[in-house]
Amino acid sequence: MRLSSPFRFAVYAAFAALFLTGAAWLLADAWKDPESGEIWQAIAANLLMLHGGAAMVTLMFLGALVPLHARRNWRVRSNRPTGTLMLACNAILVVTAFGLYYVGWEAVRWWVSEVHTAAGLFLPALFLAHVALGRRSADAKRDWPASCDRKL
Repeated sequence: MRLSSPFRFAVYAAFAALFLTGAAWLLADAWKDPESGEIWQAIAANLLMLHGGAAMVTLMFLGALVPLHARRNWRVRSNRPTGTLMLACNAILVVTAFGLYYVGWEAVRWWVSEVHTAAGLFLPALFLAHVALGRRSADAKRDWPASCDRKL
């Protein structure tokens, strides 16, 4: 089931904001050094706050996508492989985000951070594949003659 245009674009915007703020934070964090002053530290802190805000909005959309989109498409066996990967990747991101916020042990926190970063950088490609395959599947169903749907 394809999402309505306003909802679909809102989901796309939330995921884009989440990815862009996370990727920008990675760059700002890498450019931090004691000699350049605190400018990159301040930029990184602000990007992290924006990333957290975008994550909250995205979590609301994910909560709506499960009953409105994922559950319905699962029942009609539509786009299951990438849909399952999307749900799994988002679950990993949610769990690791929780870990980044609450885990105090540095050895574990480093691993959680690496997994979160890898999943976050992988998600846009998976998102694009999921959308493209879903559209291709919908187009194929639309082009299928109605007479072929009848049981003989």
